[in-house]
Amino acid sequence: MIALKFGPPEYFSLMFLGLTLLIYLASGSMMKALMTACVGIFLGTIGTDTISGIERFTYRSYTLMDGIGLIPVIMGLFGIAEVLLNIDEASKQEIYKTRISNLLPTLRDWKDSILSILRGTFLGFFLGILPGGGATIASFGAYAVEKRLSKHPEKFGSGAIEGVAGPESANNAASQASFIPLLTLGIPANVVMAILLGALMIYNIKPGPLLIKNHPDLFWGVVGSMYIGNVMLLILNIPLIGIWVKILKLPYPILFPLILLFCLIGVYSVNNNMVEIVIMIIFGIVGYLMKKFKYEAAPLILAFVLSPLLENALRQSLLMSHGSFSIFFTRPLSLILMVVAILLLILPLIPGLKRPPKGEEEIS
Repeated sequence: MIALKFGPPEYFSLMFLGLTLLIYLASGSMMKALMTACVGIFLGTIGTDTISGIERFTYRSYTLMDGIGLIPVIMGLFGIAEVLLNIDEASKQEIYKTRISNLLPTLRDWKDSILSILRGTFLGFFLGILPGGGATIASFGAYAVEKRLSKHPEKFGSGAIEGVAGPESANNAASQASFIPLLTLGIPANVVMAILLGALMIYNIKPGPLLIKNHPDLFWGVVGSMYIGNVMLLILNIPLIGIWVKILKLPYPILFPLILLFCLIGVYSVNNNMVEIVIMIIFGIVGYLMKKFKYEAAPLILAFVLSPLLENALRQSLLMSHGSFSIFFTRPLSLILMVVAILLLILPLIPGLKRPPKGEEEIS
């Protein structure tokens, strides 16, 4: 019944809350996270306006007419930037040589990680539901939360079990929770769900409030596949850990060129467009500078993904209210979501509720 009450104002408020939540949970400066989110929103407006048909910031580029692709941006910010950062720091590769044993967690491991698992599960589930969230952003958010709550944040980045259990729990929870807005509201929460939405539309299956009634076999089949998939991952991953560890033994002079090669092939293979390779390199340099000056990339990515959906929902809402912003505060669901989002923005401004200094640390 709640899904049937969602309109453009509720969609806008929900996406605004998702973006605000990630900014609030940023491990570094909240102001820096807000700045990167604004940049992401701007990048999402590049392209042809779907309502008026006017080109915006395209500079007569046929590639930019369709907007900036998500894959070049992500590979640049996370792939190329990481390689550049490691080259700049000239880090010495140290290989930890030991036998792989005790793959199953001990009682001490369970004791140290159980709260992280629970926090990661709830956070990942919530971020997975929000449009634009997804598993990657849930993992970043869970890591930031665990690092902020930890009594020894300096151990993060060196194998602290809390820094592994929390993000992995969030990753699994978000991956499954992202199906909720897709199947109940017809809103893809991330790029993967958008591809799945297109596949369903090809078969004339329209996700939404009536999906369970019209296609119960599909709905319950998807739910069942999640349980089967988790069991299969457990069976496959544990025996193959030894293979994944061997990858870490590759020398950096070999590993870094391979990463760059895979990034180049991945970006070019999507649309066979050389311009997108240039875009990836540009964002690689931008990502390198962001890491150097401790600006997080996660808010930028989320804002970039949400920007077109956010803009369309905003414009539709204003058309419904004849230009009045009061529509976001006169509808009950939209009002609740907006109030929560505004509270998250103003909480750090209250002196007694400021975040501790360790929140300024970068995810390592």
